[in-house]
Amino acid sequence: MTETADVVIIGSGIVGSSVAYHLAHAGCTNVLVIEREAHQGKGSTGKSMGGVRAQFSTPVNIQMSKYSIDFFAKFDDVVGHPADYRAHGYLFCATNENHLAYLKANRERQNALGVTNVEWVTPEDIVKMVPQLRVDDILGGTFCPTDGFVDPHSVMMGFMLNAREHGVRLWLDTKVTGINVDAGSADVSSASARRSLAEENDSALAGKAEPFRLSGRQSRIAGVQTTRGLISTRVVVNAAGAWAAEVAKMAGAELPVEPLRRQLVPTEPFDRLPQRFPMVIDMSTGFHFRREGKGILLAWNDPEETPGFKTEFDPTFIEKILTRAASRVPVLAEAEVNPRRAWAGLYEMTPDHHAIIGPAPNVEGLYFVNGFSGHGVMHSPASGRVAADLILHGRSELIEAQQLNVERFTDGRLLEETAIL
Repeated sequence: MTETADVVIIGSGIVGSSVAYHLAHAGCTNVLVIEREAHQGKGSTGKSMGGVRAQFSTPVNIQMSKYSIDFFAKFDDVVGHPADYRAHGYLFCATNENHLAYLKANRERQNALGVTNVEWVTPEDIVKMVPQLRVDDILGGTFCPTDGFVDPHSVMMGFMLNAREHGVRLWLDTKVTGINVDAGSADVSSASARRSLAEENDSALAGKAEPFRLSGRQSRIAGVQTTRGLISTRVVVNAAGAWAAEVAKMAGAELPVEPLRRQLVPTEPFDRLPQRFPMVIDMSTGFHFRREGKGILLAWNDPEETPGFKTEFDPTFIEKILTRAASRVPVLAEAEVNPRRAWAGLYEMTPDHHAIIGPAPNVEGLYFVNGFSGHGVMHSPASGRVAADLILHGRSELIEAQQLNVERFTDGRLLEETAIL
């Protein structure tokens, strides 16, 4: 017997779970989430550093962060599950005039968009926060006290548990083996892709949508093939993280998302740094660190890393990151590291380091929520909200969603985010 669903979400990580939650709370509860693993969070979610910050350089990322951080602050009460949001702050440390000018421009943009608590800090201020930091070359920086960290696994579980309480179904240990599409006609308006759900949920709001025209032949989602059988549906949400491009191809769509390994190194218990301090970002090298329990979590994006599905930790990375750690925080030279406790995860990268959220241009009923380039956890509340808005209404009041659609890469509308960690 064929299962039916109004919406099928492929991927139950933090982003897919957020989409399910926001759909359910908007009244769309006939939703089926498919997860290939036996447990949630086996992909990028469970390997995330868990940072959340509003200190970005582009308006859309600042807007996504502002909504998400506000959501995390009330997550426990609204969702009924702990997010473990810790507002310890993010501290960006500038070591040259270009860094200062960059932070100044970002701060002005953040302030204009309602993030008004980003503070200028002096080297003296920085030393008060982290006395062990070497500041002889630091000129100043910015600090936002509401930036901080969440528990990615707990947030994901909260979204999904709440969604399931509202009727959403979750199939674990189920692989998607294909996506069925019906051949369509040429030059179809994208508004038609959302017509049935939009009419059911909010015809008045749907009528305000600004449909854009799609050229070329248009196919239409008809169903999803899985190891548990066929699901009949007209709407599929691709929330497959680093594996999103492969899922898109099943429906005949192209998606410029590729995996990039990101490695994290926790120290053994270490008491030479304060029990509480911000996430510290050394802008001279990109090295950043924060406290994690009794130890310190060290992070750095190796510029020599190449794309690919590499999920094994490379032990040679330890020396690279400890060299940068000891240079900025000399006492970290005394920290002990157990390579068996270090891990690697995958970023889902796009060419402009911004998410792709919105309908596929050539497959009616296929929606992308992909390519967060390391910001999937922190932007999960906003991305779930925007995706649900687009599916149900064709537009979102949270952001101007068209700027994140996949067509920007062929239209030459690339966004430039330089605050990448």
